[in-house]
Amino acid sequence: MTEVVLQPLQHRGIECIGIYFEKSPKLNGAIQKHAGARWSQTNKCWYVPLSKENYNKLVFAIKGLAVAEHSALHTYLLKKKKQSLPAVAASPVSNTRQTVTAKWVRQKPVVYKKDRISAVNGHVLPAMEQRLKLKAYSKSTVKTYLGEMAQLLHLLKQSPADELTTDQIKRYLIFCFEKLMLKENTLHSRINALKFYYEQVLGREKFFWEIPRPKKPFILPNVLGEKEITRLFNSIKNLKHKAILFTAYSAGLRISEVVNLKLQDINSDRMQIKIVAAKGKKDRYVNLSPVLLDILRSYIKKAEVRPSVYLFESEIPGEPYSSRSAQKVFQRARNLAGIRRDITFHSLRHSFATHLLEKGIDIRFIKDILGHFSIKTTQRYAHVSKEKLVQINSPLDDLWLKGEIL
Repeated sequence: MTEVVLQPLQHRGIECIGIYFEKSPKLNGAIQKHAGARWSQTNKCWYVPLSKENYNKLVFAIKGLAVAEHSALHTYLLKKKKQSLPAVAASPVSNTRQTVTAKWVRQKPVVYKKDRISAVNGHVLPAMEQRLKLKAYSKSTVKTYLGEMAQLLHLLKQSPADELTTDQIKRYLIFCFEKLMLKENTLHSRINALKFYYEQVLGREKFFWEIPRPKKPFILPNVLGEKEITRLFNSIKNLKHKAILFTAYSAGLRISEVVNLKLQDINSDRMQIKIVAAKGKKDRYVNLSPVLLDILRSYIKKAEVRPSVYLFESEIPGEPYSSRSAQKVFQRARNLAGIRRDITFHSLRHSFATHLLEKGIDIRFIKDILGHFSIKTTQRYAHVSKEKLVQINSPLDDLWLKGEIL
């Protein structure tokens, strides 16, 4: 009978049970259905959060299909019990010593480096992480804030972070700017992280009012011309890859929005795409290009394995295509198209907005399409247009009508 190996696993700062076995569609389905297992592309294994309940669910899920081998997990739990450390959702900071000694635990720190943080500041990151999660901050923001705060803790060593004064933090930020030569955007992230800890966690009032923020540089976005867009699209032969880039450009979507699109978000009756919980946890609707709809239908019809949940899925059914893979698709297409400028997947979004402005679309409409909080963000592309148009066609449709896209 097949053997399923259950091992301790650190995944995104949370203790989990890693599930390893030879490829088996039946086991895949069983552990997803009965134990709620998810696939980790980073660790190349299935996993569930570490708890007695989840362990029992796993044993039940594989009953009759495989046998469980859990010696490593058993040893891990015994060690934790002796050290009096919590077994569920332990913080990476409190787990630093164990991370070094238990080399058989598959580790890939996500939030901050493995450098030892002094015991006097050992409470900082766990308290901060808990508060961030309670306030429902996004995973990316949690990761950024903890990483920025950790940099200060590494530098402080034995000095308690909770006792820092405003002047000391000012000197630290000057050190970051002059000695570490951090860019303005990174400094803003670091200030936001410090502000969150001292004001939201420690409850200091108006602690950062006296700390000036560096002025952000006004950077114009890198935009592709219509001919470059045409070359880019024509360089791709893989229908799925072409559909990914078409989707991003046709509606000005972020890479995270593209890969997280679900089949149910495409409404061909109303010719709309629903963008769910995008940046700032905002939903919005964007127009569904008729050309894009044809491309998507063709892609799904000809796909060897049709997507079941997400519009673009990875090799694991029901799991979204990764942002990293989508970025690689873009870079490959850029190289094939002979475009040498410094552009990224996000340049498709910039190009979409700029091309709409060049066609006379009012910038206020473009702001809503892009999902910007403020019109100031959209004004990077141009000043407000004089004309107000209600019917907005995707620039993808215009390129198609010219007959330049294959």
